[in-house]
Amino acid sequence: MTASGYGSPPSGTPQKLHVIQGEHAVSADPNALMTTVLGSCVAACIHDPVAGVGGMNHFLLAETADGARVKEEEMRYGAYAMEVLINGLMKLGARRERLEAKLFGGAKLFDGLNDVGAANASFARRFLEDEGIPITAASLGGRRARRVEFYPATGRARQREVDQNPETPTIKRAPAPVADAGGVELF
Repeated sequence: MTASGYGSPPSGTPQKLHVIQGEHAVSADPNALMTTVLGSCVAACIHDPVAGVGGMNHFLLAETADGARVKEEEMRYGAYAMEVLINGLMKLGARRERLEAKLFGGAKLFDGLNDVGAANASFARRFLEDEGIPITAASLGGRRARRVEFYPATGRARQREVDQNPETPTIKRAPAPVADAGGVELF
């Protein structure tokens, strides 16, 4: 595996784990494949390249509307989702100083509404910076949903944009990742 987080896909049959809003998953299984579909939500894919463990979360909102303390069951909020993911990785042998992150999502799918996606993306970047976890790749913003695949044991991530026209449910090749150039494979 290279420093940018690329790795070969695992051999064997991938064991898919679909991570939906408000969920997270962690694994050291070389055959694990985590997937999610994102619009304005953000997913952080965090990996420890030495321990060979990784995980993904999927959060809906950066923070509670009134700034109130988030209850433990409220994984839909970014702060809690990030902490739970990092703690889960550390339980599998990851070390905080070796963690690397890739971020996806944060799209603005509809005009005329608050840009929740931008707020989510900004929160995720700020959180990881505050925690000292480098972002090795990111594909944030834009106007389309994304389908993301993440191999937690290797840190390899792939994405493709989803066409939202209900008349033509096709998948289109995504443009180059926004802001960061390394570590995301488009499919």
